Amino acid sequence: MIDDDKVRVGGIMMDRKRVAIIAITKHGIEIACRLKDAMKGWDIYAPEKFRASLADKDKEKDKGIKVNWYSEPSAALIAELFNSYDALICIFSLGAVIRMIAPYIRDKRSDPAVLVIDDTAKFVISALSGHIGGANALARLVARILNATPVITTAADANETIAVDLLGSEFGWSIDKATEHNITMLSASMVNEEPIGIYQDAGEHHGLWWGRELPKNVRIFNSIDELYASGLKALIITDRLIDPSYNELLARAVLYRPRSLIVGLGLHWDTSSDEIAEGIEHTFRDAMLSISSIRCIATLERGYEIIGLKEFSEHAKIPVEYYSKEQLASIQVPNPSTLVERYEGTPSVAEAAALAGTKCKGELVVQKRKFPPNLTVAVARIRYV
Repeated sequence: MIDDDKVRVGGIMMDRKRVAIIAITKHGIEIACRLKDAMKGWDIYAPEKFRASLADKDKEKDKGIKVNWYSEPSAALIAELFNSYDALICIFSLGAVIRMIAPYIRDKRSDPAVLVIDDTAKFVISALSGHIGGANALARLVARILNATPVITTAADANETIAVDLLGSEFGWSIDKATEHNITMLSASMVNEEPIGIYQDAGEHHGLWWGRELPKNVRIFNSIDELYASGLKALIITDRLIDPSYNELLARAVLYRPRSLIVGLGLHWDTSSDEIAEGIEHTFRDAMLSISSIRCIATLERGYEIIGLKEFSEHAKIPVEYYSKEQLASIQVPNPSTLVERYEGTPSVAEAAALAGTKCKGELVVQKRKFPPNLTVAVARIRYV
């Protein structure tokens, strides 16, 4: 059995997707059962009229695979499943599937992945939401299970080049809103093999090309100055703010924000959410760092919940990691404090917590900054090798 919680396919992690398999023929149901046997968390839907024949086969094979039997028209079922599953695998003709899903298609960021499989399981077609919805990766997975041929028609995948809108998605990278409008332009340039430059100074370095050879039209630059001077369209991966003097570069670039920064906080029981937000904003602005690259907040485990931190975490959607005083005391920091040690049991909270959040595979990029009376902020960057 393949683990259906997390499956890496083509560089994309298929993560706990709700998948519905819809089969409308006897052969289709057999194919669906093969998929269900491999991916236990997926659901099968099939017409009620086939229940008796499958029950006989199950009794002989002792598979005991659960099928959701339906009696309404398949088009009505598709209408219901389209908005309740992350992916639909339809084992019937492509034309019929297109007609059924057409009224419900909205956009590539919200539509489910849709696959189509022929009745002999020779081909697995990625029909909808190939990139962002994960249909291309899912098609490869299903084809592997069935020993079939995946049919991928999106240009980046067909040409085995970089998918600009998915770069680093496995690691939670985000695209800076200031350059979102350049995605289409860069994607077209990538597919058409126009020269493109890449500069990266933070984040998972193997996120660029998943360990494979870079496309011939892509050139790596060692500095943003060199990239700027080249005049090329660009992909930039950094957790730093871009100086306004490089605005002309951003006009021809897509800027990615890796989750590479850990914010260490020293705080009191009554530190407010607003104090935390203002302290982090000031720190990041002064250090020319992007708040979009925050991976998590790290701080001392005190045995009780700090309401302001909880509120900030929920509002900013940034998780919090806690470390014991013994863990923090074991980490060497540039600015230990005997006063902090007297009250907290460790000579450092903010700096030590920031480094602890990198699993000791990082470096401080901002030493502790005090925001009287209740807050201290430090920032560490995860170092990837």
